[in-house]
Amino acid sequence: MDLNRLESRISEDASPAPAAKELLKTRYQADAEAFRQGADVRALVHSRADTVDRVLKLIWERYPFADSPDIALIAVGGYGRGELHPHSDIDLLILTRSGVEDGWHEDLSAFITLLWDLKLDIGHSVRSMAEGIEAAREDITILTNLLETRTIAGPDDLRQELSEQVYSDSVSTDRAYFIAKRQEQQARHEKYGDTEYNLEPNVKGSPGALRDIQTIGWITKRHFGLQDISDLVKSNILLEEEYQILLQGETFLWQLRYGLQLLADRNENRLMFDHQRALAQMMGYKDEGKRLGVELMMQSYYRTVLALAELTDVILQYYDEAILASGQEDDIQPLNKRFQMRNRYIEAINNQVFAYAPYAIMEIFVLMAQHPDIKGIRATTIRSLRAHRHLIDDAFRSDLGVTTLFMELLRTPHALEHTLSAMKKYNVLGRYLPEFGQIIGQMQHDLFHIYTVDAHTLRVIRNMTRLRGHEAKTEFPLACRLIHQLPKLENLLIAGLYHDVAKGRGGDHSELGAIDAEAFCKQHHLSERDTSLISWLVENHLLMSMTAQRKDISDPDIIHNFARAVPSQMHLDYLYVLTVCDISATNPKLWNTWRASLLRQLYIEAKRALRRGTETPVNRDEWIQATQSEAREILIAQNMTDEQIDTIWDTVDEDYFLQDSTVDIAWQTAAIIRHGDNPDPMVLIRDTRGGPTDGYSQIIIYVKDRVALFAATTAVLEQLNLNIVDARISSGVGDYAISSYVVLDEKGQPLGTDPARKDRVRKRLIEELDDPEDYPDIIHRRTPRQLKHFAFPTEVTFSNDTINQRTVMEVITPDRPGLLARIGQVLLDHRVRLSNAKIATLGERVEDVFFITDEQGAPISDASLCRDLQQGLCKVLDDTQ
Repeated sequence: MDLNRLESRISEDASPAPAAKELLKTRYQADAEAFRQGADVRALVHSRADTVDRVLKLIWERYPFADSPDIALIAVGGYGRGELHPHSDIDLLILTRSGVEDGWHEDLSAFITLLWDLKLDIGHSVRSMAEGIEAAREDITILTNLLETRTIAGPDDLRQELSEQVYSDSVSTDRAYFIAKRQEQQARHEKYGDTEYNLEPNVKGSPGALRDIQTIGWITKRHFGLQDISDLVKSNILLEEEYQILLQGETFLWQLRYGLQLLADRNENRLMFDHQRALAQMMGYKDEGKRLGVELMMQSYYRTVLALAELTDVILQYYDEAILASGQEDDIQPLNKRFQMRNRYIEAINNQVFAYAPYAIMEIFVLMAQHPDIKGIRATTIRSLRAHRHLIDDAFRSDLGVTTLFMELLRTPHALEHTLSAMKKYNVLGRYLPEFGQIIGQMQHDLFHIYTVDAHTLRVIRNMTRLRGHEAKTEFPLACRLIHQLPKLENLLIAGLYHDVAKGRGGDHSELGAIDAEAFCKQHHLSERDTSLISWLVENHLLMSMTAQRKDISDPDIIHNFARAVPSQMHLDYLYVLTVCDISATNPKLWNTWRASLLRQLYIEAKRALRRGTETPVNRDEWIQATQSEAREILIAQNMTDEQIDTIWDTVDEDYFLQDSTVDIAWQTAAIIRHGDNPDPMVLIRDTRGGPTDGYSQIIIYVKDRVALFAATTAVLEQLNLNIVDARISSGVGDYAISSYVVLDEKGQPLGTDPARKDRVRKRLIEELDDPEDYPDIIHRRTPRQLKHFAFPTEVTFSNDTINQRTVMEVITPDRPGLLARIGQVLLDHRVRLSNAKIATLGERVEDVFFITDEQGAPISDASLCRDLQQGLCKVLDDTQ
């Protein structure tokens, strides 16, 4: 394509639009292909700006006002820096000397309209010199845009005059501008959760990303009058090493942003799941073992922004001293022979202290922990720390003084996660604990783990330290009580630090982590008893959550087997607190009263089992008889007769008396007796308080037993937008079945908050379950955007529960509406009976456990039936993703 010919046509054709569109498209495609072939992204970003410059200049020069010395077309903001990504905003200022002349209005309107017709993302303003200065004085964003300008067309003296005014104290003082930009940055960081670690980070606005680099550039321009950050090196404000970190980080973020906008075909800065895999492939990331290419790309992102966050801290702190504290007397407080506090920042008295006393690298963080009024580390000391980090080697890690200091850090009562975060930020923690260094920035590409492994780990530590305060008592009452009873808090903290440290290596991360934890304990001279406890906690940190969420903890045999795996009451206390802190730090949206109550119930039952001894198995018959006896006493007190009670109980299976409390059994039995011979289904709905269903709604359905009952009921509940978290079906020898469902509404609330809705749900269930022919077809609702990008094949596994004489079927599949009803239909098609279900949704991933039998109520022994059932479930579920 002859670009010179296209430029001529833009100038000479009756309409410049066709040639301009062709030129823009041709250059866009050429640059996009060059990017895919690995071209320098910096050259491409400037090439895009140059292409737009050419088109705008040629079009501008077609209009009569182009010859006037009193009007100019100015590029501002990012475009003013000569930087344009494929779909970046093109910010323009049409600057006049004293206002728009009468003959220009129509032509200027036509000029802007033409740019819109070219599908350019134009942001424009038309201002006189005086209006531009006044706008900059009133709006910090406009002032910032005007710090970075280039003349595209027209006289350059207009831009120069405006810049002189914009950089003057009459528009904004250094101090006012610096304060405004810091406040703006803090607000932006808060918007993104004040963390570099977001599942779908914004490469422009998130902490440590491009906007932070630009903030440094703006303050640099405004305070020092320097036009490029590289000039800071010449001025001895920035070290050459620091400039390279800044440059390389910006280049990497530019690559992500450039590729992202090509994939999205719009001005997109958020690394959404929709594009992450394709972007990783575009940038050449490949799967390595069990690590996905997309996970490796995101780890590069997280590590880059972490390094940039450290660097921007140094630079902005330097500016803080140069701009805000200039001329003020320093407030200095000695801490020891090596460190002092200057204006609430800790600093080394001698910047060579780390060279002659390497243990001071650890000591500085211990001092920060012991003095909560310290805001951070002074910039000069950060630089010295960075220069001496190479001293953290095997000899350093084995030094008794260093290991003693680290243990002192763990034992110091303070917000430990803040200190560990600072150690991570300044690349000390990852060097001191190399196994932790491997997980920095490591993410799992799913919706369940919403933090990187290191960020999750520090949130676990944060939860542990919070439990010792008063504010967590409402949310974690049992854990808050137990943590004060633990003999050594540091044992819990070490287990928290190591519980996920082996993720991503392949193999069982619990077992590998236990080995690392044992090595840590020996290196830090812990006793054999403490070492054994910590290693056990790391190796078994998933035991309690998996038992509570995936097994029937109302079954005394499950409780007995769990208790046998726990060596002592002390181990149980530690494990419970670790489990609570772990789950609640994985994904706050998934921590709820249901999971909390399951853990609490398991803890209480296991504690009882440990007290009576785990050598003696539970006698199921005695348990059932005791339950029936207690429930019968309650019912007789309500004037129910033994005959009425037995008529109901003779029709249900024994498991019914293992699953519910005696109060619940009495309540349900009394309601069924009162229901009498009414042919309509009986539906009871109540919000629960206390016990495992605390804070939820429980729906009890008593209806004639049909093989399609589970599929029909779950279909209706899902159509009513109710989230099912637990299901129990007690099918006995009679004509009727008692089904129990624990549900929440779409807002995560029990139905008691909306009595009218509760009544509608009850009536709808009665109406729909009255006649099987009335069961509605499952409604297929649109799958949420994020779930589409986590499709994976359904897994179905079987095992036999010989004690309870049933088969356990586990289904792991992506979540989607109507899921339970589809599973119920497949069970129906294969003539399989369902007795119980454990529902667990983990982000986009469903891990449900179903307890099933054949038509005769026996475990499924036919291997071909299991195979057919597995194939049927996979086909139905995978076809509906």
